[in-house]
Amino acid sequence: MAKSGNLSINSENIFPIIKKWLYSDHDIFYRELISNGCDAITKLKKLSLMGEFEQPEDVEYKIQVTVNPNEKTITFEDNGLGMTEAEVEEYINQIAFSGAQAFMEKYKDKANEDQIIGHFGLGFYSAFMVADKVTIDTLSYQKDAKPVHWESEGGTSFEMSDGDKEGFGTKITLYLNEDSTEFSNEYRAREVIEKYCSFMPVPIFLSNSAEEPQYETIEKDELTEKDTIVETIVEEAKTEEKENEDGTKEVVEVSPAKEKYKIVKRPVALNDVSPLWNKHPNECTEEEYKEFYRKVFMDFKEPLFWIHLNMDYPFNLKGILYFPKINMEYDSLEGTIKLYNNQVFIADNIKEVIPEFLMLLKGVIDCPDLPLNVSRSALQNDGFVKKISDYITKKVADKLSGMCKTDRESYEKYWDDINPFIKFGCIKDEKFQEKMKDYIIFKNLEGKYLTLPECLEENKEKHPNKVFYVTDEKEQSQYINMFKKEGLDAVILTHNIDNPFISQLEQKNQDLKFLRIDSDVSEIFKEESADEDAEKEKADGEALAAAFKKALNNDKLEVKAEKLKDASVASMITVSEESRRMQEMMKMYNMYGMDPSMFGGSGETLILNKNHPLVQYILSHGEGENTDKICQQLYDLAKLSHGSLTPERMTGFIARSNEIMMILAGE
Repeated sequence: MAKSGNLSINSENIFPIIKKWLYSDHDIFYRELISNGCDAITKLKKLSLMGEFEQPEDVEYKIQVTVNPNEKTITFEDNGLGMTEAEVEEYINQIAFSGAQAFMEKYKDKANEDQIIGHFGLGFYSAFMVADKVTIDTLSYQKDAKPVHWESEGGTSFEMSDGDKEGFGTKITLYLNEDSTEFSNEYRAREVIEKYCSFMPVPIFLSNSAEEPQYETIEKDELTEKDTIVETIVEEAKTEEKENEDGTKEVVEVSPAKEKYKIVKRPVALNDVSPLWNKHPNECTEEEYKEFYRKVFMDFKEPLFWIHLNMDYPFNLKGILYFPKINMEYDSLEGTIKLYNNQVFIADNIKEVIPEFLMLLKGVIDCPDLPLNVSRSALQNDGFVKKISDYITKKVADKLSGMCKTDRESYEKYWDDINPFIKFGCIKDEKFQEKMKDYIIFKNLEGKYLTLPECLEENKEKHPNKVFYVTDEKEQSQYINMFKKEGLDAVILTHNIDNPFISQLEQKNQDLKFLRIDSDVSEIFKEESADEDAEKEKADGEALAAAFKKALNNDKLEVKAEKLKDASVASMITVSEESRRMQEMMKMYNMYGMDPSMFGGSGETLILNKNHPLVQYILSHGEGENTDKICQQLYDLAKLSHGSLTPERMTGFIARSNEIMMILAGE
């Protein structure tokens, strides 16, 4: 049956494309060859169920990968369908059943080679990315089939002859090129197989033929017919001397003699053939979900909760999405959504399938209906993929809104951790925002959770359509105390995502306004002034402004004098909401050093309380020797209560504080 020839395509055209396609993922050949073996076994099982194949009683379907770093080879062996000579001709010698030239011509205007490759069955040929030579030994399951041997060097020509394989299935051997010998290393092989094949539906075993056999010792009752006994180990009975009540001593048996067996170490599959996502949610326990999370993501912090996706129509999709505990700044968050196709790993975080805001989560999604090209990393049907993405978004929104409605206590407990994800989703996805808008909650100063309508309702008498908020409870404590004294409320928004989120809420609710608690001094905090005092108030304000500008050597400083109800507050800083948001936007886009006033921002304002003795001292002493010190000290104290001082101002503040204490001490 010896035969040789050239592959029935213009291999000079196709192989450079294969190499370009796979170059960045050199290890992908492991996935392709193991997947082919799984497919062959799956098809054979189906034939058995259909009565077209009589399955041997003792058959154990498996994929055996064997590496030999000394010989620089890798073999992939399955006990699936196998191939006849005619099938080798069809599936191997005629790549994808048609001449490549016609396809090249048809798709020459496509954007990239991936789209061309999507029309070829080139998984097997990924082997030539790493191998100088590839051989196939195969025997079909069909009655009276003869074994076939096939080999090719470089993938451009082949030789085919009678083979000597026993038992149905296929064995592929790769003779690695010098640049790819790493893949014959057992640990590298294990790493790649676990990356791509952890959940393939057929057990996958890995062995190293260049390594000495490994052994293990088992008890007699653990021995099976499949074990290879190397040595029988007889453990003698254990005895000890015991003293009787009458003082005599005797030797008694503590444990009887027993046999143990040293056997060739049993192979352990590298994969889980029945991943948790394939089970019905009602069949899964809480511990199983947590264990799966730990195993897949190597994260030993428990997830908050999870969503089990299970859909059969209009497309098949299963998966589990975990909400991890978020304890870091939004910019540094990164989740992992692993995408599978029939339990074959495709890639992490494919944005066409997984909405961008879901990238903050960790999870797995298996969709056998995904329209993938041969590289399994690009999608070919945007409309269909969009439906999958929309379905996932809907399921997440349903889970969250359902939890808010039926288990509000848990929802509030998780809120601090999950709210950045929800807010990001509302900003990025209009449909998600529409579903979640009534389930956004805000924590107020008392730790109570309120929806937006509830926030507005509670404060409609004092500040209608306004929501005050806090970004730092420590820095803004002075303002918080003032609010509490007047019976006012505010919500706590400490995350980076909150600024764009409240901007979105304002756009969607025309009369709504969010104001940071230190953005201005509300009329509620001020004493009512008689009309006849207006001229004096104006004069006092101008005098104070002049004194502070002189003391601080800052003509641009904006100063306001007010009579505040709380006489304990001498000075405070406010920053207009518009100006502060502009500053935050400039930081976000690295526009450092730019003046916010260029964009209409008014910057900060120093508020002086005329009801405080120190402010009255400045008014009454004018050019006194301590006036400048007090002005500088009040300004620095206001800055400190609002945030922090520059290094230069902090140095001056400390020196000035010491000087003031020396004056008080009479030194």
